[in-house]
Amino acid sequence: MNANQIRAGVVAAIQDVAPEVDAGDLVDERPLRDQVDLDSMDWLNVIIGFHERFGIQIPETDYARLGTLNDIVAYLGGRLP
Repeated sequence: MNANQIRAGVVAAIQDVAPEVDAGDLVDERPLRDQVDLDSMDWLNVIIGFHERFGIQIPETDYARLGTLNDIVAYLGGRLP
C-alpha cells in the first residue's frame, strides 16, 4: 500500500466520523485537530477507524505521534506489512 492509498484511507476514516470534512481542504503538514473539529471521543473513533481500515493496533502511548496527516500516513505506513 502506498502513501496515497494510506492517506485516502485516513481521510475516509475521518469522514466516517466527521462527514462534513472536505478532503481537499486538509493540509498534510498542519495539525489535524486544528483543521477538523474533533472532540476526544470523535478522535478515539477516528483511531478505531484506522484500526478497522488498516488492521493495525495503535497503542494509546502512540496517539501523540498522530498529529498531522503526514504523521499518520508515515506511522501507518511503517506498521503495515
